[in-house]
Amino acid sequence: MKLLKLAMIVIFFAAAPTWAGSLTGPQENAVRSAQQYLSISGFSRSGLIEQLSSDYGDGYKVSDATVAVDSLNIDWNKQAIRSAKQYLSISGFSCNGLINQLSSSAGDKYTESQARYGAQQAGAC
Repeated sequence: MKLLKLAMIVIFFAAAPTWAGSLTGPQENAVRSAQQYLSISGFSRSGLIEQLSSDYGDGYKVSDATVAVDSLNIDWNKQAIRSAKQYLSISGFSCNGLINQLSSSAGDKYTESQARYGAQQAGAC
C-alpha cells in the first residue's frame, strides 16, 4: 500500500507542471518553435532540444527547451519512422546504415531502439 501511495505521489509531481500550465514565456515560445519544427520534419527528443537551444538554431536556454519538449505529447517512435522515411526518400541506406544515422550523436540522436524501430517500419530492414 505504501508503494502504491508513493508511486501516485511521484506521478502527480512529475505531471504537475503540465497540469498547472506553469510554462514561462520563453518555454511557451519554445513550445511553439518545437511544434513548427515538428510540422516540417521528424526529430528525436535530443535533436529537438538541441535545435531549440543551439546558437545556430533558436538559442533558447537548454532548460527551457527541455521543459518545452517534455510538455508536448510526442511519440518518438513515430518521429523515428518519419525521419527514416525522409532519409530513404533522398538516398539508399542499408538497415544498419540507417539505424546508425538515426541514432548517431552526429546524426539524429534517436535512442538505439527508436532508430531500429524507425528503420524497420520504414522498410530498410
